[in-house]
Amino acid sequence: MTIEPFRLAIPQQQLDDLALRLDLTRWPDELPGVGWAYGVPREYLRDLVQYWRHEYDWRAAEARLNEWPQFTTTIDGTRVHFARVGSPEPDAIPLLLTHGWPGSIAEFVDVAGPLTDPRGHGAGGAPAFELVIPSIPGFGLSGPTGEPGWEINRIARAFAELMDRLGHRRYGVQGGDWGAGISRELGRIRPDQVIGVHLNLLPGGAATAEPTEQELAGLDPAERARTIASWQRMRAWQQEKQGYADLQSTRPQTLAYALVDSPVGQLAWIAEKFHEWADQRNPIGRDHLLTTVMLYWLTGTAGSAGRIYYERAHHGRPVEPSRTPTAVADFAHDNFVPLRAIADRTENIVRWTSYPDGGHFAALEQPVVLVDDIRAFFSELEN
Repeated sequence: MTIEPFRLAIPQQQLDDLALRLDLTRWPDELPGVGWAYGVPREYLRDLVQYWRHEYDWRAAEARLNEWPQFTTTIDGTRVHFARVGSPEPDAIPLLLTHGWPGSIAEFVDVAGPLTDPRGHGAGGAPAFELVIPSIPGFGLSGPTGEPGWEINRIARAFAELMDRLGHRRYGVQGGDWGAGISRELGRIRPDQVIGVHLNLLPGGAATAEPTEQELAGLDPAERARTIASWQRMRAWQQEKQGYADLQSTRPQTLAYALVDSPVGQLAWIAEKFHEWADQRNPIGRDHLLTTVMLYWLTGTAGSAGRIYYERAHHGRPVEPSRTPTAVADFAHDNFVPLRAIADRTENIVRWTSYPDGGHFAALEQPVVLVDDIRAFFSELEN
């Protein structure tokens, strides 16, 4: 039950080791003129490594994260790291924010201030939140885990215990990617405590088979077009973009040797996702990307984080219906196009909003839009 204060302070020796490894990078050959078709282009990565080695400031990123009070506690035999960001408002709603892969708590640096202190950010009258921002077990500062079985139900139960320890009897949850799966699982296992589930990704909500003409015939034109788009994007995903997940679902340990030993390998593994999954009309900045990479590299948790895919594939549980009010913020350039008809089978959807911009990393790409959607959802619940 002990909760210990934590402050991020990476020894300089680790940073010096990283610099040496970057200097000694062994670069592979590359086919000419293929762009991103075979993976991350070499010149793109060379430029990024040059910036990482000579311009990126980890100490500045470390200091920014240390502006949040941070803690660790042991739950179900594993260390759980979390930030707890208070609010000046006495009626602030406790809100658990959960990242995904390849993400970290650093995703939330631009939304924490507006969510906790709306008046200080020009939104007087908007609901305020007290934030609990955990690192998923196995990821970064909550890693590595020391035993099998850390799939989303177990993680959700650990986070429910965390909220109990912090004295929160009623609270909201929010997440994308794995954070979405964990958040909606919390809504299922603690429906009397979780007041609302806000998601910026709906796991399993896209079309998984090509819709038949009979299925399409009963839809209005807009929903028909959305259903076709959902299947087309899912098919493209299965054909071209699913390899990383297949590998992490089957052989995460083998992959870990490469990623934990090579900082450029770790960078390429994550940079590809930041490029392909984000809305490239508003790309994520290099500093955000590198801070995320650093949290994996410095903790050596590439393999431990990847194991969540294995656990879900081998020990996952079937999706059960939820009665907890749920909101979906649908960003147009995310990996999948979610369908309301599929969502309604298992979720208690009370708010569904589609946005024309933004991709997979909503808190980094569209922080203002995400904050406004979270505020609107919880305001509606209160009313």
